[in-house]
This record gives sequence, structure tokens and C-alpha cells, in this order.
Amino acid sequence: MTHLQSGLSPETLEKAKVELKENPDTAHQDIQEVRDMIITRPDIGFLRTDDAFILRFLRARKFNHFEAFRLLAQYFEYRQQNLDMFKNLIATDPGIKQALKDGFPGVLTNLDRYGRKIMILFAANWDQSRYTFVDILRAILLSLESMIEDPELQVNGFVLIIDWSNFTFKQASKLTPSMLRLAIEGLQDSFPARFGGIHFVNQPWYIHALYTVIRPFLKDKTRKRIFMHGNNLNSLHQLMHPEILPSELGGMMPPYDMGTWARTLLDHAYDEETEYCPESYTLSVKDLEKDLSPKTMKRSQSVVEPGVLKRPDKVKSEEENMQPLLSLD
Repeated sequence: MTHLQSGLSPETLEKAKVELKENPDTAHQDIQEVRDMIITRPDIGFLRTDDAFILRFLRARKFNHFEAFRLLAQYFEYRQQNLDMFKNLIATDPGIKQALKDGFPGVLTNLDRYGRKIMILFAANWDQSRYTFVDILRAILLSLESMIEDPELQVNGFVLIIDWSNFTFKQASKLTPSMLRLAIEGLQDSFPARFGGIHFVNQPWYIHALYTVIRPFLKDKTRKRIFMHGNNLNSLHQLMHPEILPSELGGMMPPYDMGTWARTLLDHAYDEETEYCPESYTLSVKDLEKDLSPKTMKRSQSVVEPGVLKRPDKVKSEEENMQPLLSLD
């Protein structure tokens, strides 16, 4: 085992070998193959190219050199194209701090049976008067940057559970196609994390409509890992053991303390008062919100058919909405 595999348990080492095609004997050569491709993209500033950093991209793409380099390039390109969003990307930034304290994201202490870290979002907690959707996205990206330092999570990955209970239509109207696409590009296309499942629970009909909006931007692989459970928590528990879930998700653990992960990132700064300033970064939220109204979303012909946010005459049953379980590797 080389120093690049240090920090991995014997079980995870075997998983990396079998599932990701990771070979300790050729790891340095694999990394150099990716590094050598950097010259092909002089338009991108590759701000970090050390072995440990490139390795996480190889793991995210099962040691396919070309795909790993493409992800590496997209990682830095996304940051170049959204410079303002990455200014002051620290936990104490007022907007990020408010989002973290409301559980965006929440992170469970226990791993699932595949060794994956479980992130949870209680959507109704979004206080739109105190921070924006971009603040939430920044908080999630910051959290992932912290967690992906763990080599075990580079191999095993993450699971995301979103509870839409009490999430109002008014809140949903702020989730515009532009904002959703920004999130998809940042998480699906530009970050070296393996997402084994994305679970929606207690989603209202208008969340199904929003899923229709974002579906064209999702890769096939991502679509197959999205599960719509509705209020059928039994179907969630078939995939996620209730022993590790909080009571809000029908689990056996105590209710989730929204400040748990925030305290981890903020430490002593958790209780310090900060004043949120919407101009703390100059990304134009107005540009992202220009299509925020349901009428405008309805007019977005390229991503959604007319009337998508109208209540359907017949809402599909939870069994019909539930995506089949496919490969979780």
C-alpha cells in the first residue's frame, strides 16, 4: 500500500480495488496521466494539482483518466465562471453561517451500511428573508469540500435526503430554473463526490413539477439514483436503515439537531452574532431570480411544458412516483 492509500480501512481498500479499479501499484502513474492533460486546457487556472487532490477525481470517475481530467477541469472552470460565488467561501460568512445554522446541510453522525455519509435537508427551514438559495448552495459546497478530505468518503461517497414537509409553494417559486441549474452544475458536473442516492420524502405536487424542470440537466446516472418516496417512509427504510435516521424521517434516533454540523464547521464562532449583508458577494441573485415566477417557469419551453406548475388532475400514487432501485456503486 502506498501513502496515497493511507487512511483507508482494509474493507475500503478492497472496495476501491473492486469498484473503482484503484491499483496501489499504478496510482502515481494514473495521477500523472491526469496531470499531463492539464496542458490541453490553457484557458483554465488549475490552482491545485498535487497527488492527493487529483486522486479524489480519479476515485470519483473510477480511474478513467479522461473522465477524471474532465471533472477536474470542470471543477476549476465552474469556479472561474462563478467567481463571486466562491468569494469568502468560509463558514463564518454571514449568509453561509445562517444557512448552516438552519441545517443546510445537516450531516448525520452515523454512516449507512455502505460506509456513505448521509446529508439531510429539511427544506421548510429555508428562511428566505435571511439568506438566499445561493447561500445554501455555498454552504453545501463548503461542507462537501470539508468532508471530501476524508479518503474513506472519496471511495464510499454520500447520500442526500431532502424532506419537503411544510415546504410552501411560495418557497418553491424561488427555486428558479437558473438557480437549479447552477446547483446541478456545481454538484453533479463539477465536484468529485460519489452520490449513491438522492431521496425525496414528503414532496408536494409542485416539487414533482420542479423535478420536471431540472430533469433535462441530469445525467442518466443521476436520474437512476433519485428516489421519490412521498409520505411512504417504509420505502425509504428499505434503502436506509431506520436505526441511523432521526425521528423526523421515521428513524430510531432522536430528532435532528440542526446545529450539529454547523457547530463542527463554526466551532467557537457558532454563537457569535453576525449581520447578514446581501451584498457580501456580488453574484447577481436578481439575475437568477428573474424567472422566479410560476408564469415565467411555465413559459420555459425548453425545459418544461406549459402549465407544469398547475396541479395535475390526477397525482400519481407513491408507488408510481417511486424510482426503482438500481446500481448503487
